[in-house]
Amino acid sequence: MTDLAARLDRLLQALPRDYPGPGGAIAILRAGEVLVRHAWGFANAERRIPFTPRSLFRICSITKQFTCAAMLDAWDDPRALDPLIRRRLPLLDAAPDALALAHNQSGLRDYWAVAMLHGAPAESGFGEVEAARVIAGTRTLQFQPRTRYSYSNQNFRLLSDALEEREGRSFAELLRRRIFDRAGMETAILAADTRALPDGTEGYEGAQASGFRAAVNNVIWTGDAGIAASLDDMIAWERHIDATRDDPSSLYARLSAPVTFANGAPAPYGFGLGRGMEFGRATTGHGGALRGWRSHRIHLAAERLSVVVFLNHLADAAAAALDAVAAVLDERRAGPDETLPAPEWLGAWREPETGLSVRLDGAGPGRVRLRFGHNAERLDLQPDGSATNGRTRLVRDAAGLRMDRPQENQSSHLLPAAGAAHPDIAGRYRCAELDAGLEIADAGGALYGAFSGFLGTSRMELLEPVGPDLWALPCWRALDHTPPGDWTLAVRREDGRVTGIELGCWLARRLSYERVG
Repeated sequence: MTDLAARLDRLLQALPRDYPGPGGAIAILRAGEVLVRHAWGFANAERRIPFTPRSLFRICSITKQFTCAAMLDAWDDPRALDPLIRRRLPLLDAAPDALALAHNQSGLRDYWAVAMLHGAPAESGFGEVEAARVIAGTRTLQFQPRTRYSYSNQNFRLLSDALEEREGRSFAELLRRRIFDRAGMETAILAADTRALPDGTEGYEGAQASGFRAAVNNVIWTGDAGIAASLDDMIAWERHIDATRDDPSSLYARLSAPVTFANGAPAPYGFGLGRGMEFGRATTGHGGALRGWRSHRIHLAAERLSVVVFLNHLADAAAAALDAVAAVLDERRAGPDETLPAPEWLGAWREPETGLSVRLDGAGPGRVRLRFGHNAERLDLQPDGSATNGRTRLVRDAAGLRMDRPQENQSSHLLPAAGAAHPDIAGRYRCAELDAGLEIADAGGALYGAFSGFLGTSRMELLEPVGPDLWALPCWRALDHTPPGDWTLAVRREDGRVTGIELGCWLARRLSYERVG
């Protein structure tokens, strides 16, 4: 057995133990040849349907690159879709263009997050009518298009809807004709209704320690996360990429071409693909996550290496994919320097541009945890006193604590938020832009908050004090996938009296609520 074969054998033995759950699948290709095509466990544990390379799987947000591929195949200049996009955003004075959408530089708040502010219960339905209403109600942007990055699912729903209308064909038909047939993805389909797959494959919530249960999905996804494909379909896609690698006009060459912000700074996301570095090599790819499903694909062009991981449960598919890349390249994933002391700048802060709270605490020897974006991030401490994970960097300088997030084209000095939060904020608040409400209740000395709007009334959640007039409202569950992150509540006062709250999370920022009771 060669060294590579031995490493891959160890990888396949470790995956079900390291990422335990009902089932999974992995493909590894190099230079167009399949090194690994492997599935384990069950696609449907109750019906005892084995997971195979032919099982359909929800590829989740990996869909976004296929949406952009269909758009680029139909139109050399995607701005042909701009009038149709503007029509779907009637209350915006200047709607973002198709390229801003495709690069997640639109400034639109994510409709999945905004749905929470409209009171959507965790397992409520969210279909075409609800999505169109949330999108059409957009009155402001959270930043000027092309100046910043923020993940926004409806960017790609808008693209697929506009493409469907412009072409006069269903999005499913466009995907089949322009992408799937060309790449040899024989069984891939648009499975917009997330409640079931035709071959019975099921997604699961839970954990090995507490057990698994079938995940509830009542969301209709399209160009943002609607595709279902088998491992064999994705192998065909990776082979197509490798076969066309030397053609600058190929779909993947166009999808992975360099992208910039308006100021010329390089952007790490474009056309539904993230750009990054792993083990010193440039990568493109995307993760995917819906309730009950996790997926990840990564492509290293210089190595002609592709990895695809599917899990029908909530383990870390991205980490599993990096394990596979490390096994092929015979690399080791670096860990933190555990001898470095905890920095003195841990605690509570506020980022001035987004208005969001920044909470920093220890995450084990040599690491800090940052709660600011969509998910908590772990940053490794550095000998110079900074902390970084390659995407975010925290460093002390003469002006204070600076947070650099080049993937968002953003750098700012954080505002200290030390001290106790004032508890006199119970009451009712109204957001005129959303026509939605927030209620904060004092229940026996503990503060709870909940949202209400045209989608319903959410459950009360215990507020977490962050600092003076700064609170966090946790969002443990959402319509789908992990929730959009904790909501920051920044209290406004006049002469000491509470008059309103500015509310936001990383996916939906700077929304103003006035106190009405």
